[in-house]
Amino acid sequence: MKQFFTLADLRDWNNRAREISPPIRLCVLGDPVAHSLSPEMQNAALRESNIDMQYALFQIAPDELEPAIRLMRELGFVGLNLTVPHKIAALPFVDEIEEQARKIGAINTIVFRENKSSGWNTDGPGFARAIREEFSVDLRDLRVLLLGAGGGAGRAVAYQCALENCERLVLVDRTFEKAQALARELANCFSGPRVLGPEARLAASRWNDSELRTQLGRTDLVVNATTVGLKHSDPSPLSQALIAPHLMIYDLIYRQTPTALLGAAASAGARGANGLTMLLHQGALAFELWFDRPAPFAAMRAALTRK
Repeated sequence: MKQFFTLADLRDWNNRAREISPPIRLCVLGDPVAHSLSPEMQNAALRESNIDMQYALFQIAPDELEPAIRLMRELGFVGLNLTVPHKIAALPFVDEIEEQARKIGAINTIVFRENKSSGWNTDGPGFARAIREEFSVDLRDLRVLLLGAGGGAGRAVAYQCALENCERLVLVDRTFEKAQALARELANCFSGPRVLGPEARLAASRWNDSELRTQLGRTDLVVNATTVGLKHSDPSPLSQALIAPHLMIYDLIYRQTPTALLGAAASAGARGANGLTMLLHQGALAFELWFDRPAPFAAMRAALTRK
């Protein structure tokens, strides 16, 4: 298992990090966090750019988030990334929130500058670029069904679909009320006609096979933004019987072995891709926020390709 640090380490950071070279000034906070490939990608970017610092993993529980962010600012960190379950919870703990991130209601990147913290969300544009790379199509031309509309990543994907004016968006969450609430937030973005016929361009759907079967017949792209698949024992969030060959399946979860969802997609003859390309694109955007310079994209991609 990869090395990670904790809040206890942060509280004794001057002693804990005294022998670490180059110094750790960037990190990702999560619970769990050991699966993250962000250090490989960002450390390759730092080396390629001749920036004398490194990026590390921090295992931070939900009740440790506020002190962790505060301590990192005080200790001179340049910034950090946030992964599950911190993207929504971190909002009250930054001084400023970029406008689009505020609308989304979630952040995945924090920049520390002039003793202030600012929150950003690079998940949405990273997702759009990943879909273009994986399937050679733009979001604006797609009918999208989003699984896991209530979490931070799901909200970012939904807002990006709205921003790109996709053909249709169906929001699905285990808590139906969360999908309904997000649909109300996005309603103004989908007021214009695009799809031929009477069906609504924006809908919230209950998570059951009957409703999903109906919606999937009018879907091009299925996105899994849930955490189902992080564990190797996790089942597919979508049964194989519902997956048709015409679908494109994008699973935000990235693993060396396919998730159950991508395995089901392959068995059904559907095209599928994991979240590695989204990790790459959102990570490059985060690097540019931290350092105000172009990210060394080729070096970052190569680091992930080697995994």
